[in-house]
Amino acid sequence: MTASVPLRPEVVATERAPKPAGPNRLVGLDRAELAELLVTIGEDPKRARMRANQLWHWIYHRGAQSFDTMSSLAKDLRARLEETSIIGRPDVSRALKSFDGTRKWLLKMTDGEEVESVHIPEEDRGTLCVSSQVGCTLTCRFCHTGTMKLVRNLSAAEIVGQLMVARDTLGEWPSPPGERQLSNIVMMGMGEPLYNFENVAKALRIVMDNEGISISRRRITLSTAGVVPMMARCGEELGVNLAVSLHAVTDDIRDVIVPINKKYPIAELMAACRSYPGATNARRITFEYVMLKGVNDSPADARGLVRLIRGIPAKVNLIPFNAWPGAPYECPTDQAIQAFSDIVFNAGYSSPVRTPRGRDIMAACGQLKSDSVRKTRAERLAAEAAARA
Repeated sequence: MTASVPLRPEVVATERAPKPAGPNRLVGLDRAELAELLVTIGEDPKRARMRANQLWHWIYHRGAQSFDTMSSLAKDLRARLEETSIIGRPDVSRALKSFDGTRKWLLKMTDGEEVESVHIPEEDRGTLCVSSQVGCTLTCRFCHTGTMKLVRNLSAAEIVGQLMVARDTLGEWPSPPGERQLSNIVMMGMGEPLYNFENVAKALRIVMDNEGISISRRRITLSTAGVVPMMARCGEELGVNLAVSLHAVTDDIRDVIVPINKKYPIAELMAACRSYPGATNARRITFEYVMLKGVNDSPADARGLVRLIRGIPAKVNLIPFNAWPGAPYECPTDQAIQAFSDIVFNAGYSSPVRTPRGRDIMAACGQLKSDSVRKTRAERLAAEAAARA
């Protein structure tokens, strides 16, 4: 019997993103929140909605970093905004560029916590890998982020801010209507997006708005390790592409390398995939499969994978394991990976082998990690007091 699915998201044992002290931060606010803020700083309520739309255009379409440049706003309103608010982006602690063009940013939030995001340029697209949490609660054994404790969820502002920093670097403001260096988003960075669904959903709605950043839902992929109760809601409310971090075809192996499987075993995960809203041959579910030598890379595993996904509109991304310091696994040989791919492909499923990108700057899949750590309450209060001083 399939377990009943709760209507509301699960609560993860973590703290919410802190509300920054000091000026109002505008990045991460939706239209209604911008209008409400404008009223609080003296704007006529009858004109607040129109002014909010103008402010939206400057922040999310033109990427403005100064109120002075917002020429369609009255000077007195710009002055009030300057006194009370900041546009707000994460600070760049470190920016690295790989020999293959991949970029990685270590971004510092207002409370000092840090996350990483990665831009991967390709011939036909440019993909930004976005983080949703500081650290991660899932402890997947092959993933460097999984060696961190979960510190906290990211706010919608901090999620959108990653994209805005990338666009700043790439010089892609105003939002270009045609070819873009940043054309696609994958929620595959640090953290489990479905354990921070409210903030992720708010951020993606801002990103998808066609009068702002304007990235289509068809160019956005959300990756989950298998938070089964939230998968249908993601499809219904956001309609983005789904990627599932599968990595094994039996519960005994997946229990070890993807521990969330103990809570939502493979049968439940596959049932949620089969019923994912909007999944069609044109919009296939992507199954991500990190290849681990001697663990999940045999021809028998490949045939098991084919049986597992049969009947699901699907494709498989085979990911050669990307090593990190102290990693307990090795990458299979190219021949073993190709043999696995051939079995899946011959069964009728696209099964490309992902070319590792950004390995030299630790930006490849599974290599992201920051120095953020969970702090005690006393440590947090001391840090917040120091920031206010």
